[in-house]
Amino acid sequence: MNLTSPRRSGPNDDDATAPVELPHVLLTVAEDGTLAAMVDGTPFASPDASVWTRATFGPLMDAITKDRTMAVRVEVRENDGSVFTDILRTRKPRRAVAPSETPVPETRRSRHARRVPRLAEVAADGFVPGEDVAVATIISHTDATGTGEARALVDLDDLPEGSSREVILLGRISGTFAVRRLT
Repeated sequence: MNLTSPRRSGPNDDDATAPVELPHVLLTVAEDGTLAAMVDGTPFASPDASVWTRATFGPLMDAITKDRTMAVRVEVRENDGSVFTDILRTRKPRRAVAPSETPVPETRRSRHARRVPRLAEVAADGFVPGEDVAVATIISHTDATGTGEARALVDLDDLPEGSSREVILLGRISGTFAVRRLT
């Protein structure tokens, strides 16, 4: 008894498929903080003819990845000789939950059971534009804006009882660490 399937040849053969390759983004950092960007060996200029800088790293990556719809391999060469390499993945599309085919009738109890969230905003500066910023007691994540500011809304009812009422914002790239008290 033969337990293996027969080997197929032709266009669907695994040996005939090409390997997946990511676009290679090379960023060279000058001493003054300006960036020279190349994508697969081709210079990538700013659309408004300005220079790319460390502060415009987020918009630069958004422009190259078409707002994070395609993954790229990024290599950053600092002027001191150090090299940083990473892969920027695509953002996962947020899927909307399809409404139920049979709606559940609303009762008087369910109307009164709805909870209105009590929100507090937390903000800090010093983040790399577009970077992922952790909100700790890690209850959520946010992104830094194009100016490097991170903002988060915290539902006060999500905090554990007896907590210190403080929140930490931690930049995953910059290492910026900010502790803010909730009011």
